[in-house]
Amino acid sequence: MLDWKKRTEDLRGSVDDSVDDVRSYFGGLWLSRTLGSLLAIYLLAALGVGWYWSQEPALFPVQQQAQASAEKAQRKLVAGYTTVETLKQVSSTLLNKPGGYLSNDIAPPGLWLDNMPAWEYGVLVQVRDLSRALRKDFARSQSQSTEDPDLAKAEPRFNFDNKSWALPASEAEYAEGIKSLDRYLARLADPSQPNAQFYARADNLNNWLGDTATRLGSLSQRLSASVGRVRLNTDMSDKAPVVGEAVQLSEEEVKTPWLQIDNVFYEARGQAWALSHILRAIEVDFADVLAKKNATVSVRQIIRELEAAQEPLWSPMILNGSGYGVLANHSLVMANYISRANAAIIDLRTLLTQG
Repeated sequence: MLDWKKRTEDLRGSVDDSVDDVRSYFGGLWLSRTLGSLLAIYLLAALGVGWYWSQEPALFPVQQQAQASAEKAQRKLVAGYTTVETLKQVSSTLLNKPGGYLSNDIAPPGLWLDNMPAWEYGVLVQVRDLSRALRKDFARSQSQSTEDPDLAKAEPRFNFDNKSWALPASEAEYAEGIKSLDRYLARLADPSQPNAQFYARADNLNNWLGDTATRLGSLSQRLSASVGRVRLNTDMSDKAPVVGEAVQLSEEEVKTPWLQIDNVFYEARGQAWALSHILRAIEVDFADVLAKKNATVSVRQIIRELEAAQEPLWSPMILNGSGYGVLANHSLVMANYISRANAAIIDLRTLLTQG
């Protein structure tokens, strides 16, 4: 009798254990499926958000933007206003475009994106160059003049680390730079404050164009290096060649790493986007200088080349075919526009100097 009761209890225990195992199995399966579904939804949402954040901002009308800003702030549209306001707007685009500033993101989807951070860096390069030109040339009558205090604060703000996440964040520093530009602009547009100046002279413009030509020349070489090629090393040795001896030329292979090709391409897009706006502002503020030197058409040709580099990209990825191969090479196409713009800038500098 006792043996029968014991067997019955063991059987019930085994049945209960089996039911618990089944429940735990289906419970674990439900949990894993739920987590998997949530993860899939998150990845799809991150993919969609990342695609939206990767859309490049459109070109904006420079002169109309400056005029609307002056009317809103009740300021006078003086010489230099369009250039500084355009620099403000280009800088603000980095912070206010879809997704905001992405170069210092530490969480998905911004962490996974690399094309838009490269574009942002290209824009930032041109912002830094123009803010430096404003500080050392455009706002000073001569080399011994005192620099503008607000421009002296703006330039180092824009030269802050572009990947700093906190303490301070890059966005905070760039926002302070924009505020410094706005303070300078307010003083420039106020005739009762003569301490803010903007000198639209040919020599000032020529100095900034020299920096711009150097930037574009380097960018063109980096874009062309998407296709590996062997070239002569143009770096000259410190040692002077001996008379009567043949000059020894060394060769070097130059090729952009495969994972960096799209980054260089989008950096070029960013520089071309920012520079096209800045040159349109320069055309307004330096109109008299350009007209006297017969250089207005040259500026417009440069703008046309830079805006052509902003044409929509219909391929889902940056293609890197050989020069005369079956597939396109987007980097070489971009290098063509950048090189032509650079050549036009060199001609423009000649006109400003000798025209």
